[in-house]
Amino acid sequence: MPPACRRLVFYLTRVQIKKGHPNEFNVIDEEIELNIHEYQAKEILAEYGVKFAEGGLAYSVEEAVQRAREIEGDVWVVKAQIHSGARGKAGGIKICKTYDEVQAAAEALLGKKLVTHQTGPGGKICSRLYIEAGTSIAKELYLSFLIDRSSERVIMIGSAQGGMEIEALAETNPDAIKKIYIEPAVGLQDFQARKMAFALNLDTAQLNHAVKTIKGCYRALRDLDANTLEINPLVITSNNEIIALDAKMAFDENALFRRHKIAELRDNTQVDSREVAAADAGLSYVGLDGDIGCMINGAGLAMATMDMIKLAGGEPANFLDVGGGASAERTERAFRLVLADKGVKAMLVNIFAGINRCDWIAEGVVHAVRNIDMDIPLVVRLSGTNVEEGRRIIAESGLPIITADTLADAAEKVVRARNEMVANSR
Repeated sequence: MPPACRRLVFYLTRVQIKKGHPNEFNVIDEEIELNIHEYQAKEILAEYGVKFAEGGLAYSVEEAVQRAREIEGDVWVVKAQIHSGARGKAGGIKICKTYDEVQAAAEALLGKKLVTHQTGPGGKICSRLYIEAGTSIAKELYLSFLIDRSSERVIMIGSAQGGMEIEALAETNPDAIKKIYIEPAVGLQDFQARKMAFALNLDTAQLNHAVKTIKGCYRALRDLDANTLEINPLVITSNNEIIALDAKMAFDENALFRRHKIAELRDNTQVDSREVAAADAGLSYVGLDGDIGCMINGAGLAMATMDMIKLAGGEPANFLDVGGGASAERTERAFRLVLADKGVKAMLVNIFAGINRCDWIAEGVVHAVRNIDMDIPLVVRLSGTNVEEGRRIIAESGLPIITADTLADAAEKVVRARNEMVANSR
């Protein structure tokens, strides 16, 4: 499932997205969560006693070389900072043994668009780097904490096989994954932390440090309203130290009103600019890969509408829920948001008016179309309060708006209009 679709499902249901082996574990998806960069997660976790290799942030090639000079040793790792896993496969992590190699790596990564299976084909731009001291690795482990909504508990997941995607491991070797459920009212107990440490095949000499690391991670998740905390890999070094080589944290957007320091870590360059604009306007928007724009009120109706578009042979370009208030200005903002996607070939407005009124929506649609000067087909389907007045307003507007009575009719008409638009443009 593409990342945008996973975000959409999470937005609509606020339940867990199951990845990998469906019987093994659940993973909460990225949105509606605030994601932060690796270096930011490491700064947070360091305050909770989690140990990391020495590192520093760089926004330029010169800064990257200077960070390497400041770090002791003769091996450095240059890491692209984007909101995505699997950066190594995309060429976003480079091991360097000289300052010249650090410079070359920084030049290759800064400003580059990295494409992973998590970013989708659009990729994400790398605008900052994390320069880290090289680590002599004896063993790689996996550790994470997630909110498991089905059990209403925190779930701690660990594996002695780290350094690989946990979804792939769950598919190929589910027995290698250990799960421990934590009761929120009680919190993580010492015996649970030790149980996980033993499941990671750690020896007694490493036990105390491992327990400290595990408990520190849990406290960070609990104290900061995080939904996800993942360390992959957590490594045992040749000096028998336990170090987190990577760190990922995501936070509940609904708790940011009391977590101002976390909210300030947001990097809008890593988020779809349309989603940022929508959030600023109080709208709920998720960009998809199709070319039929959608403006709908209500998440359930939005899902049904996109399903009907698919059944009619089309592909929705977005999910946009205008919510309960639909003034002319709000409707126009919604139109502009949908049409900001230059790939949109037709647009469907589907409104079931309850709190809203169809005449208000109709006035907003007419106002928007006149101000924007649309050059693509528009299909409008209204139902509910004051529907007859709404239909009259659209009919008397003199605008080339296609109307529909039912959802199925609207889907068929917008797909037909889209096909004609594409055919005429060839």
